[in-house]
Amino acid sequence: MIKTTLIGHASMLIQSKNTTILTDPVWFDYLWEDTNVLCPSINLDLDKIPPVDVLNISHRHQDHFDVRTLAYLKENNSVLKPDVMILVPKDDILIDVMKELGYDNIHPVDDFEPVRLQDVTLTPTPSCNEGDYYPEHGLLVHDGEVTIWNQVDTVVIPEIISYIHKLYGQVDFAHSRFLPLLEGSFSHHKSLNIPFEEYSSFLKVVGALRPKFVVPGSAAFRYRDELAFLNHYSFPTTPDQFLADLAEYCPEIKSSTFYPGDVAHITKEGVKIGKQSSEFVRVREDDSHKVAFKPVLEVPPIKSMTGDPEQYENEMQIIREYLENQFIEKLNSCEKLDGWRHWQTLYQLEVFGPNDESEIWSIDFRDEILKIHKGSLEKITLYEGISSTELVCLIEGRTSWDFVGISGCYRTFNNIYRVGKGAFEHFPAERDYPLPLLQAFPSDRKMDREKFMRDVRRWKGKA
Repeated sequence: MIKTTLIGHASMLIQSKNTTILTDPVWFDYLWEDTNVLCPSINLDLDKIPPVDVLNISHRHQDHFDVRTLAYLKENNSVLKPDVMILVPKDDILIDVMKELGYDNIHPVDDFEPVRLQDVTLTPTPSCNEGDYYPEHGLLVHDGEVTIWNQVDTVVIPEIISYIHKLYGQVDFAHSRFLPLLEGSFSHHKSLNIPFEEYSSFLKVVGALRPKFVVPGSAAFRYRDELAFLNHYSFPTTPDQFLADLAEYCPEIKSSTFYPGDVAHITKEGVKIGKQSSEFVRVREDDSHKVAFKPVLEVPPIKSMTGDPEQYENEMQIIREYLENQFIEKLNSCEKLDGWRHWQTLYQLEVFGPNDESEIWSIDFRDEILKIHKGSLEKITLYEGISSTELVCLIEGRTSWDFVGISGCYRTFNNIYRVGKGAFEHFPAERDYPLPLLQAFPSDRKMDREKFMRDVRRWKGKA
């Protein structure tokens, strides 16, 4: 028998007769650049968690790889055994962060390479996700009798499912993807419809896998109250809706909701779920009503979090100095310059203060010599709006696009077209048009590494 307990979001405790496995621990609010909280909220008694033999990290997204929780676990010896095995993807940034926090016994895993420990075999399953440059894995757990699979965020193809069947036949219990997140779609003026191809793929995966029992997997968070309007724009379905759709698509497969504090007992005879039966975690408040997909509701304006007028003026001095002396130089040397010129781009950058004030700069990429204008041009085909605080943080290297792009303090749109004699062409809407700020402050490995190392400096050594 295998027993699984959902702690919160993607964090599970998986227990066989002799082995305890902890996955993706994210236990504290706030999470993901301090923009999100767990939803539903939980009461977690850390002293009652059984000692853990294996810590499994699926990938580097901050709702799965939480430096604060990992720092806590390293400083508090009650949860992880001294010889705990750490399973991680072959991701140098993730591994370096773990080492910086003081972890050893780190085992980078290969796809489908089995790891045997005591009475279980752990098999990482691959992901075909093309959206990220770093690896991630799902996890098969087999105790000789039953098999469970945690898909986490992995994107799978028929060959992966066929190999799972080859290894273990029918899976007894599966945590399936169910929610296509639209985080950042609002800020980047992208479609807010449910992405039907992605959503239907979740149903197709369950249909091809044919597990005996399935529950919705990770996606149990929401935006914190200060950013609550984004809850209407980011989460286009719910666990209940997914299960209702799954019942129509695969009526023969048994399923259930699975909330923090629920415990699944998996045997060859079947699955029994004890609702709120965990000894160490329970739902504190079912606040899921705060996540309601209504992407037509009121949107607050961009505002800087800087309340002090003197501090705001200092921020604007830094911004003016940068825009008037460095920004144009970066754009002139950018490989995207010819594309901006080709599409006759008329660009506006608007920087917002703490109240209703803003300052505007513009660039006409039709000019032979690029220059930045204070104020507006006659029209806009490419727009970026950002709070003064976040632009200063980008200039000084104190933030990342992970925060800026999903926090509501940055927004962009474009209407890119080109007119010639007797000709009209437009830039394809399904493609991303290059953004000047993103070119000036690239979202690259350096920014990604520093994002995590800031959290290491913030939380390392704190109980």
